[in-house]
Amino acid sequence: MKFLVCISLVPDTTTKISFVDNDTKFNNDKVQWILNPYDEWYALVRALELKEANGGSVTVVNVGPAENEQVIRRALAIGADDAIRIDLSGDADSYAIASEIAAVAKSGGYDMVLLGKETINYNGASVGAMVAGIMDLPHISMATKMEVSGAKITAEHDVDGGSRVVECELPVVVSCAKGMAEQRIPNMRGIMAARTKPLAVVPAGGGSALTTVKSYSLNPGRTTCKMIGEDNMDELVQLLHTEAKVI
Repeated sequence: MKFLVCISLVPDTTTKISFVDNDTKFNNDKVQWILNPYDEWYALVRALELKEANGGSVTVVNVGPAENEQVIRRALAIGADDAIRIDLSGDADSYAIASEIAAVAKSGGYDMVLLGKETINYNGASVGAMVAGIMDLPHISMATKMEVSGAKITAEHDVDGGSRVVECELPVVVSCAKGMAEQRIPNMRGIMAARTKPLAVVPAGGGSALTTVKSYSLNPGRTTCKMIGEDNMDELVQLLHTEAKVI
């Protein structure tokens, strides 16, 4: 089987976020980039487990500039066989990224495209569905378990109020969530081998973005807690209406 795992780069969770150019661009200065945990811990590791059980190959793909290659090598150190970097610099929305991934997936004839359920920076959870839509393939979202039998997969995924088990013929796109696999730490042998594994660079296909960013803003952060006595229901209702604006 041929697995294609989509990997994104995200800021480390300790990074202090700021914006430049009148709050229209993310400030990359002094940012420590890491592999998106949902892509690394769940999508990539589950692909490796399925390869080990059924044979095949695991390719990782990233859309971004040359600076991403150092972090892409981490995926190779964990066990991916090779990597593809789609050479795209500058801002790109989810649709443009999904279009680039779909083009690579189509040309590579992959049986399964896996990715994390979302990235931890934007939490959009949209690329997987877009890739599936562009390729006209079934998409399983929020998958927590997955098994392969011949040309069919059985997956469990979260739905409102519980979970659901589905079956699907290959090829398929799967967005992976917590429970799919356990994190693997690269060992020294994997790190050394990653230096010589193939990392192909392909030009971007020119997929057009459908959205543009007008501005960014930081969350307001924690505010002071206002205590209302249990016998003052009228004031509580008034504050929920005028300040919290939840009723």
